[in-house]
Amino acid sequence: MKPYPLLLLALLAAPAAAQDIRGLEHCMAEKQIERRTGCLQANVELLQQLLTKQTRAADDRLKAATAEIDALKARLTKLEADLAQLKAKPAEPPAKK
Repeated sequence: MKPYPLLLLALLAAPAAAQDIRGLEHCMAEKQIERRTGCLQANVELLQQLLTKQTRAADDRLKAATAEIDALKARLTKLEADLAQLKAKPAEPPAKK
């Protein structure tokens, strides 16, 4: 399921807030419907590009975090195994001087 149409509709419904996005044009000033439609289409394309870029960045951060978690789990497993091995080893008597 792609949330793109709903997101774009929400962003285009609030033009004052959307004007904060660099490259986004104010389309309602256009008098000709063809130019207004072209302007809106350019805005939609820009927003889709931004959304795609942000999605990729979030996926990259998620992959990095998952890899770090996996590495930490592996280290924890090794430490637990080492601890169990130390507990299973009989205690050595202190060395005499």
